[in-house]
Order: sequence, then C-alpha cells, then structure tokens
Amino acid sequence: MNSYLARLAGEAQLLHHRFPSGPETVYFGGGTPSFLRERELELLFESLPWKLAGSTEVTMEANPGTLNRERLSLLRDLGVTRLSLGVQSFQDPVLKTLGRAHGRKGALRAAEEALEAGFRTSLDLILGLPEQDVAADLRQAVEIGAGHVSAYTLQLEPGTPFALSGIKLDPEREAGALEQAEDTLATAGFVRYEVSNFALPGEECRHNQIYWQTGFWGALGPGAVGHLPPSLGGAEGGRVFSVRTTNPPLPRWLQGELAGLEQISILEHLKEALMMGLRTQKGLNVAELESRVSLSVWHSLRQTAEELASQGLLTIEGSKLRPTERGMSLLHPVILRLWSALPNQEQ
Repeated sequence: MNSYLARLAGEAQLLHHRFPSGPETVYFGGGTPSFLRERELELLFESLPWKLAGSTEVTMEANPGTLNRERLSLLRDLGVTRLSLGVQSFQDPVLKTLGRAHGRKGALRAAEEALEAGFRTSLDLILGLPEQDVAADLRQAVEIGAGHVSAYTLQLEPGTPFALSGIKLDPEREAGALEQAEDTLATAGFVRYEVSNFALPGEECRHNQIYWQTGFWGALGPGAVGHLPPSLGGAEGGRVFSVRTTNPPLPRWLQGELAGLEQISILEHLKEALMMGLRTQKGLNVAELESRVSLSVWHSLRQTAEELASQGLLTIEGSKLRPTERGMSLLHPVILRLWSALPNQEQ
C-alpha cells in the first residue's frame, strides 16, 4: 500500500502541472477506497497537490462494512462531502447470494450513520435478482432518508466465479424491477436524471454529470481513464477533438509506466456525446454540440430524430433531444439509429 500511495502522489504531481487550478469535483472510486486504514487515508489526501475548495464535491465509494462513526468523522475532516454506499440490497438472502460481507443490519447502520454525520449519501442497489423483494429494497432506501439512489441490474462477466455459480438472470424481471424503481422513487420525489440514477432535487452527483456531458477530467491510479483537451493531451487540433488517457494495470502502473493516449476524432466525439447525453433526463442540445465541434450535424440527424419522436422514443424541443420514459428503456437501439444518421466523413 505504501508503494501504491507513493506512485499515486507522483502521478498527481504530473496531473497538477496540466491542471494547476483546483478541481470542481473529486471522485474516489472503483474498488473500495474506504478499505484503507486511517493513516493510509490521510496519505491519500495528502498526495493531492490541489487545495480543495469548500464548494468542491468530494465523493468516496464505500463498503458498509468499512464504516463506523470514527471512520466517518475522519472522512469528514479530510474533506469528503458525499458517500456512495454499495449496499446492493437490504435483504440477507440476496446479500448472501451476491457474496457480500455485510448483512441487512450492517447496510442499515452504515447508511444511517453516514446521514447522521452529515454526508450527502447515495445508495447503490442491484435490482431484479432471484428471490429479491424489489419493492422492499426500494421502500427501505426511501425510508432511510438518502437523497440519491443508483439502481442497476447485475452484469455477469463470462468465466468469473460468480458467472460460474449458476445464478440465472431474467431480462423481463430486470426490466420490471427498473420500472418499479422509477415508479416507487418518483412517488417519493426522486427524479430519474440518468438511466440508472435517481435523486431528490439538488442531490444529483455533480462529478458523474461531467461524464454524461462528455466534459474533461483527469485520472489517477491503475486502470484509470481520463479525458483531456488536445493541448493538454499532447495532440494537435484539427480533426482531433480530445485525448483519452488510460492508465496501465496495477503491476505496470506501479513500475511507473505512463498512460496510453487515444486521440478522439470529432466524429467519435459526436457519437459519444449522443450516447452519453441521451442517458440523461436533460438530453442533448444539438446546437451546443455543433458549436463545440464547429460542425453542422442537425441536418443529418433531423429525419431520424423525427422518426424516433413519432414512435414515442424521443422528444424534440427546439435543438434539444430528450429520451422519453419509453426511450430510456429502449436506449440502445435509439442511439444506434442516431449514430447511423451521422455523416460517415468529417467535413
């Protein structure tokens, strides 16, 4: 762990040269950073060369089993303002199936103590699992008082122990669970502001919205992916809109290997902007996108967008495209149809 934190501090200094001003948001996630011991958490924050302003949103992903009142107090002192708790479910049989270390009592305790400590708190739920009472999990999330819920279905990766365990997923049950989440959470005042994310007004995750708006961000740590303007990514302008940086896996990252660079063309950015923007309730402003890339695309998208609107999958408001409730459920084919309407060549 000492080697990891030392390498992270060096990488942070390099990123600081590119982004000397303080970040608007910071997100510690992927894995369970709350697993670190107290001194290691202090070193983690000391490795950041930026001064975090009081308005900076600082999110940390946390496993309920790694939290207690003392740990929460330390995280507050270090500057964490928001916690994303991987509770997954509040039902012991479901948590056992998922192989989680915590049970219902541990999930409830962690969520309640996080809220009592003053953190903006998000709960991660996995829905549509065998033997799961979806309504009970959703009601419990609302009753606890969390302002944000991320609701996902389980993804099985081929060849993993979990995939080989024999668990059977039912797409119809999963679709029904997500519809139930929208209905139940909407009744409690939550807005489905992104396909898998529901929030009370003002509780939306600012950091994740940068991804969905295809903005720019830096990345630290093994496997971390960043998105930089061409000038900061070492690329020329022209048809290159941005540069994606991808850090190597842990062993090579620890040895000092630098991030790989991928130049993102204007056409590729258009595709990503459509894909990410239409995941959100706000949708995508095509006029703003055209201004960003200095390229006219509405004339290519218009006919397809109008066809999708006539099918009840999109709404068109001036230059803005937004998915309908049905469109969010059928987002993949909607995006593919819009992609097919884009010009093949950048002009």
